[in-house]
Amino acid sequence: MRSRRLDSIVFTVVVAVITALAAVAIAVVLALSGEPSTLVLAALLAFVPVGPLLACYLWLDRYEPEPRSLLAAGLAWGAFVATLGAIVVQGIGGFVVGWTDQFSLVVVAPVVEEATKGFFILMLLWWRRHEFDGVLDGLVYAGMVGIGFAYTENILYLAAAYSGTDGENPGGLAEVGVLFVLRCLASPFAHPLFTAFTGIGLGLAVASRSRWVKALAPLVGYLLAVGMHAAWNGSTLLFEGGGFLLVYPLMMVPVFGLMVALAIWVRSRERTLLGVALDDAARRGLIAPADIPHVVDLASRRRARAFARAHGGAEGLAQMRDYQQAAVELGYLHHRVLRGTAPPNHLARGQVFVDRMFVARSRIAFPATPSGGGHR
Repeated sequence: MRSRRLDSIVFTVVVAVITALAAVAIAVVLALSGEPSTLVLAALLAFVPVGPLLACYLWLDRYEPEPRSLLAAGLAWGAFVATLGAIVVQGIGGFVVGWTDQFSLVVVAPVVEEATKGFFILMLLWWRRHEFDGVLDGLVYAGMVGIGFAYTENILYLAAAYSGTDGENPGGLAEVGVLFVLRCLASPFAHPLFTAFTGIGLGLAVASRSRWVKALAPLVGYLLAVGMHAAWNGSTLLFEGGGFLLVYPLMMVPVFGLMVALAIWVRSRERTLLGVALDDAARRGLIAPADIPHVVDLASRRRARAFARAHGGAEGLAQMRDYQQAAVELGYLHHRVLRGTAPPNHLARGQVFVDRMFVARSRIAFPATPSGGGHR
């Protein structure tokens, strides 16, 4: 378990230091992007889609909630590190190599931006492997990074639109209004959608026993992310910008719909997956069968927590949450054992969860089991 703690510390330090340095640089970039009042307006407008997008991803993440600190780290990485990396590479490339604006938009931006966003998920997989269980986790972390990236990028674009710094338009509220509709209302899901392909690829690699899938799925996912991003950016160069009106309904909306359907389907499988794994764990004496409905069913989870608060106060609620969290973690770990994809330290990790459950279980009581005692 020492290596796991060390990996967590390394991940935290690396991400915190890089993000802090990038945040300073982004603050300078933003300060040079317009007047303070312009930046405030741009930041407020760019924030409009953030809340709904976060709510959607947190809804996906309800069965096995990821640590809030890691979700926040993903947002910060996207907002500062990934954005800065894209600005630096594209800026240096344009100055040194002489990339045209069109080449940068269609080739360089998708390749660099999807790499800088996906690198956070790759680091998470390398140093915080125990927090990454499959496709759903890949979607959630990709969403966090994409939301953060889009927020900062939208601030820069909106500030530029207001100031008229692109040299073609006069600027002002009219330009900001058009851009706000296009970026924040019509396509706020673009960056999370692109990076979702990378997250899915890494999730498939984690959940698979095939060496080919482990090797190729992340690469294919990244290439699909780049391809989608390139097609989206390239649409603005077609028909004097009118290509957007074709690509949006013919490609973006259908792909977005398929991604939403996939996310909902994967989330719906979580209940079945968790129930089957914990049933098997119960047969091995790792959890009481009567406790499983209060872990697997989300409504029963909430009732159990309300019952714990009513009968044990804040301490009872804390113990119930710890028991349920440990049981969920045990269930997902046991699922990987049953599939033959368990990590090398699964016995030690499983014992930690069982010990946590044992300590908390002696201090809590559950309400009556839902009728029939089922959890499917």
